[in-house]
Amino acid sequence: MEFIFETRMMVRDYECDIEGIVNNANYLHYIEHTRHLFLKERGLSFAAMHEKGIDAVVARMSMQFKVPLRCDDEFFSRLALKKEGVKYIFYQNIYRAGDEKLCFRATVELVCVVNGKLGNSEEYDRALLGS
Repeated sequence: MEFIFETRMMVRDYECDIEGIVNNANYLHYIEHTRHLFLKERGLSFAAMHEKGIDAVVARMSMQFKVPLRCDDEFFSRLALKKEGVKYIFYQNIYRAGDEKLCFRATVELVCVVNGKLGNSEEYDRALLGS
């Protein structure tokens, strides 16, 4: 898989549970933040798109937890992307920075709701796919 975007983050102590590992829900925050940074880098603003009546929403998600992250671990969050029909499919992996161990893997399907109806967005296609 060819990743097209990467960001580096660090686990904060309050993201860990009593077992000393990152609580599972926080991985969703990590990958969402990664997608938002990617969109921002591509010149897209969720707020501006919403004002135009275009909202990108998660339709489906599949996750695998591999190796746990712990407090103060640094990690890379990487994504790849393809489009099938009206769906943007993000492949997102998180790797521990120290040893590149795969910690988390997700497939996230987003769709655009345009003026209240499922549809395509030229703005998202242009920014995400260059078309």
